[in-house]
Amino acid sequence: MFYHMKELQYEAKPSRPDPFFAKQLQEILGGQFGEISVALQYLFQGWNSRANAKYRDLLMDVGAEELAHIEMLATMIARLLDDAPVGDKEVAAQDPVVGAILGGMNPQHAIVSGLGAMPADSVGNRWTADYIIASGNLLADFRANLNAESQGRLQAVRLYESTTDPGVKDMLSFLIARDTMHQNMWLAAIAEIEAQENIVVPSTFPRKLEKQQVSYDFYNLSQGEESSTGRWAQGRSMDGLGEFKYVSRAPAYGNSPVLNPAPEYVHDTLPSIRGPHIEMNKH
Repeated sequence: MFYHMKELQYEAKPSRPDPFFAKQLQEILGGQFGEISVALQYLFQGWNSRANAKYRDLLMDVGAEELAHIEMLATMIARLLDDAPVGDKEVAAQDPVVGAILGGMNPQHAIVSGLGAMPADSVGNRWTADYIIASGNLLADFRANLNAESQGRLQAVRLYESTTDPGVKDMLSFLIARDTMHQNMWLAAIAEIEAQENIVVPSTFPRKLEKQQVSYDFYNLSQGEESSTGRWAQGRSMDGLGEFKYVSRAPAYGNSPVLNPAPEYVHDTLPSIRGPHIEMNKH
């Protein structure tokens, strides 16, 4: 059950309308790493959680907070679209400043959403559930969550630095701070789980069933050997169960593949190089 409070988690009020920035702000609302994505990702991970109750509670807590961030951004976008001159654009564009703003405005904000936010990114791509990761494995999911928060904070910072509106900056400053917490939070949860089990996902797969002779080999498959100096190419493996090994020339463990001839109904471009057709051609 969800309970909605009328107050915003944080104020979302620009100092002036700006339809062009409203378009840009759509990215952290409905983009791949936007608030819609993380809200539903965390909630589905929580709803599907069969693990320790504290992890389910963590996911529901932060998922609900991300819903509040959706509301803040939707409100800010709607206010940035206030008084947008969507009527006679030719007349409005006689003012060079207004014309420049109109040139970058998302026309769907006027045509489709009635000067409101949309579940879409900054170039109009509709939000899709394909963005959501909810695998049922907490360690894999929490690592995906850390990446989402990292990408989201990066985008919010870039937006912060591209506007001069103090009201927008103030709201983005709050969201950036919450992303700081969320990155730390997911790292803490990851570290807690890693301390209880192996860091490789899934940890429950029997190691004897994998080809352990290649489990810690690093293959040099590009020109140069600069990668040989990295932590991943030498020393104890991160899971503590092996030693990293740098392999300057990756071995080929398999043979060259030879496929059976295509059947006649496939109408392959060339006749088979094996079989009676070759023998017939020899005569």
